[in-house]
Amino acid sequence: MEYTDQKSLTIHFVSATDSPEFTHLSWALTRSSVIGLDAEWKPIHIHQDTFPPVSLLQIACRVVGNCDSTAQQNESLVFLLDLSTIHLPSIYELLKDMFVSPHILKLGFRFKQDLVYLSSTFCSQGCDPGFDRVEPYFDITSIYHYLQHKQPGRKMPKETKSLATICEEILGFSLSKELQCSDWSCRPLTEEQKAYAAADAHCLLEIFNFFQVKVAKEGHSFGNFIKLHSSNLDLEALKLVRAVPSEFPQNTRTMSCTVPMDDTLWQIVRKYGEKILLKESDRKPKTSKKKGKKQSSAGLIGKERRIENVDDFQGPPPWDLSLGDDGCPKFLCDVMVEGLAKHLRCVGVDAAVPHSKKPETRDLIHQANKEKRVLLTRDAKLLRHDYLMKNQIYRVKGLLKNEQLLEVIETFQLKICEDQLMSRCTKCNGRFIQKPLTTEEAVEAAKGFQVIPNCLFDKNLQFWQCMDCNQLYWEGTQYHNAVQKFINVCKLNE
Repeated sequence: MEYTDQKSLTIHFVSATDSPEFTHLSWALTRSSVIGLDAEWKPIHIHQDTFPPVSLLQIACRVVGNCDSTAQQNESLVFLLDLSTIHLPSIYELLKDMFVSPHILKLGFRFKQDLVYLSSTFCSQGCDPGFDRVEPYFDITSIYHYLQHKQPGRKMPKETKSLATICEEILGFSLSKELQCSDWSCRPLTEEQKAYAAADAHCLLEIFNFFQVKVAKEGHSFGNFIKLHSSNLDLEALKLVRAVPSEFPQNTRTMSCTVPMDDTLWQIVRKYGEKILLKESDRKPKTSKKKGKKQSSAGLIGKERRIENVDDFQGPPPWDLSLGDDGCPKFLCDVMVEGLAKHLRCVGVDAAVPHSKKPETRDLIHQANKEKRVLLTRDAKLLRHDYLMKNQIYRVKGLLKNEQLLEVIETFQLKICEDQLMSRCTKCNGRFIQKPLTTEEAVEAAKGFQVIPNCLFDKNLQFWQCMDCNQLYWEGTQYHNAVQKFINVCKLNE
């Protein structure tokens, strides 16, 4: 299920400081003790010499109270600040005060990089110095580890799960990342981009709400919580704010807080509040420090030419009849196009994923060779390897899954028909058994493995089972919606 929990979510697009949306933002910040922060920018090259300018800043506010009946009690508002059109010096003080206000707990997911880019963006527009800290702050990964009941003294894994994974495990929603790599510098933004950006910030509030309720039920017992960062908060200042909530620190000129933190939130901030503090070294783009001789410009040109030549697929594909295979298209999708793999399966195309979660390049090539598949990827670095055969790999150019699907269909001239749709298991890529199961047969097959909703028993539906993983499917509303979706995407009615 995709992230669609927007029953109390209002999105405001702020493109000017003299707009009603900006006035609403200024008001919301005075009525919020918790906000979620995220930022978007145009995708960059890994070794770019300068930081990318931030195009969009998302601020999700958990608002308490109302403002001329515009906001209801505990309503969630998301403000999308269009930093490409707003005069940045006019909002610098507001954002700086928000970042360090002891009245507001800031939530983020690996927000330090966002802060570095934001600081650079504002410095480039004359706001020097830029932003250097966010406090009190709480990273969503800290919440995740607490909810996973990590034991004290146990070493945390170096790699943190993605926000989409955390959102799905805690909230039960699938946070789509389909637009993550879109060009956020282009204007106007699409409605899909706005919804994506809003969901990224809003889900931080939802995860924290879940955590706060759990903490309240446990009576502020934080025994199992792992403090991932040392807290250097000015607790005396926080105590003063709590004692006199109507008074705001003198250095905060553009905001006046009227909402104190409640008891549970105060305990969380006091015990486990973190902060982001930028050092001078953080403000300089990282450059490659590999030792060895510098590559000549001629060598670089040769490499670029080799990549360019391999970028377009040069067949025939390994499954081609002329090479002695069965002629059935088979693909291997690496981690960068896993979503494409599911789309290909939905239209009946054999699309596998790597056997291991972190395969080496040679492992990918070995699997593609052994199973006679074409490797699909968005990683241009894979095209640099001399041992790759020209008909073994294709670099997908599209960003969205629907675009990628059409690109692969057109590039490899795949024949898609309506009878093929939903004929493969989206979970494991297996084929369905040819004969459908009755309800009674499906119930028997699902014992100890899968739960069939009771509401399906009186609908006389047909069930299908994957021959590989035994997953059961049925022709319900989701099935028919999916079929219609791919009829439209593949233009089968034309």
